Amino acid sequence: MIFMAIAVSTTLDQRIDEAAKAVEPKVVECRRDIHQHPELGNREFRTSKLVVDRLRQLGIEVKSPIAHTGVVGILRGGKTGKVVGLRADMDALPVTEQVDLPFKSTVRSTYNGQEVGVMHACGHDAHVAILLGVAEVLSSVRNELPGTVVFLFQPAEEGAPQGEEGGAALMVKEGALDNPKVDAVFGLHVTSRYPVGEIAYRPGPELAAVDSFRIKVLGKQTHGAYPWLGVDPIVVASQIVLALQMIPSRQLDVSLAPAVVTVGSIHGGVRNNIIPDHVEMIGTIRSLDEKMRDDIHVRIKRTAEDIAASAGAKAEVTIETGYPVTYNDPALTEKMAPTLRSLTKNVEVVNATLGAEDFSFYQQKVPGLFFWLGTRPKNQTAEEAASNHSPLFYIDESGLELGIRAMARVAADYLRAQSK
Repeated sequence: MIFMAIAVSTTLDQRIDEAAKAVEPKVVECRRDIHQHPELGNREFRTSKLVVDRLRQLGIEVKSPIAHTGVVGILRGGKTGKVVGLRADMDALPVTEQVDLPFKSTVRSTYNGQEVGVMHACGHDAHVAILLGVAEVLSSVRNELPGTVVFLFQPAEEGAPQGEEGGAALMVKEGALDNPKVDAVFGLHVTSRYPVGEIAYRPGPELAAVDSFRIKVLGKQTHGAYPWLGVDPIVVASQIVLALQMIPSRQLDVSLAPAVVTVGSIHGGVRNNIIPDHVEMIGTIRSLDEKMRDDIHVRIKRTAEDIAASAGAKAEVTIETGYPVTYNDPALTEKMAPTLRSLTKNVEVVNATLGAEDFSFYQQKVPGLFFWLGTRPKNQTAEEAASNHSPLFYIDESGLELGIRAMARVAADYLRAQSK
């Protein structure tokens, strides 16, 4: 009986791998089409229609729209069982492409009131194409699947336009994980940090929580020759910038988890001999521990307000919370690690990074595993390759097949493990 179960499992694995190989050319073609026609967050109308049409051609139940332009596909297996979610994000970035490709993006659009180029500079075009390939692969073995697969095609991972909701948070809010109720969720992300043929992951916190802050320092305007007649917000702001760096370097136990506080923009004044009445700065907060995240918020506010008060100024601090920590459920990760290792000999457990991913909103609701798929050409080092979000970002498409196999196999193996 045990031998028969192993034989059936092996046969299904082989069928998935063979189907992934067969669908690879179609996935590459789809990726190039999406790459040439990128769309910004909450505006993925063409991409959404492409996804809906493909899923319906495969006989997969479709729910759309959700979260503006999102799509949920439901593939019911031949046997009852658990429900697994697979996610792909669809949005591009306001980046003008500089890679010379036959399918290079020349799209222009408007982003927060500015005309911009649009490019899939983070690889979401590959994510969509891979997941559509997975849908086709799993549809071909649906009778052998003991459970249900929910395909989550999500808009606005990079953030919704100003004044709009979007992304994974809105997908969850509008019921993407309900009816059927998803028991576990998986996602991948292509990256130039790892070479083609490599999969990387980390149990527990893998990517950082990300928050933004704005500090307005209010002083008293005066002539630059007589600073004692006013309150100089530029000097105060400078002290605040330096003091904020003391928070992660001197006030937090970074041996537990790293954190970063970065001031990305600072503005004040219009003339060389006028001390202005205010200075504004904005920045980002990255942290890998939720308690530490809350502590940093308190310390930023206290630091800015107390330094300003010591100089007779005032600091107004606003902190907006963003994505939570992307946290790979340790038990789920341990169960699925053998599947990942069966796909390629190049599987690596890596350090956490201070980048962020809104896949974390799904993980707040159900156990999840998010992993990296290497797409860097083998003739380049990580230092030579353009990073995600660069106008020179490039994907070696020979790595897409591994992505198809990985997502299909973790879904199938999860369902089979839960049915035993």
